[in-house]
Amino acid sequence: QVQLLESGGGLVLSGGSLRLSCAASGLTFNNYVMAWFRQTPGNERELVAAVNRGGSGIYYADSVKGRFTMSRNNAEKTAYLQMNNLKREDTAIYYCAAARFSHSYNSPDTYGFWGQGTQVTVSS
Repeated sequence: QVQLLESGGGLVLSGGSLRLSCAASGLTFNNYVMAWFRQTPGNERELVAAVNRGGSGIYYADSVKGRFTMSRNNAEKTAYLQMNNLKREDTAIYYCAAARFSHSYNSPDTYGFWGQGTQVTVSS
């Protein structure tokens, strides 16, 4: 049974930092593209960042470039999202996702496995 377990969300002041973790089990982690999506009420899930299997290629949404850093540790089967200089508009539920193939990596439909989500709230 595949499980993706997110942790690290919470309440933070604008300008602060959080580090999200996604611990995977039940899959061959280094065979999967990993991504972080986020979603706010009434909106579709949007891709925040994605990393290829080896960790050498990373995509970032324009809205988070220069502030967020995604990484992965294949030995630990864990993906991370370091979020710095957080803004109110970063408030959302953040989801970890895994995809066997990287085509259309920016589409939620590409990802077969999802975590339960972790709330990030940024206050001013």
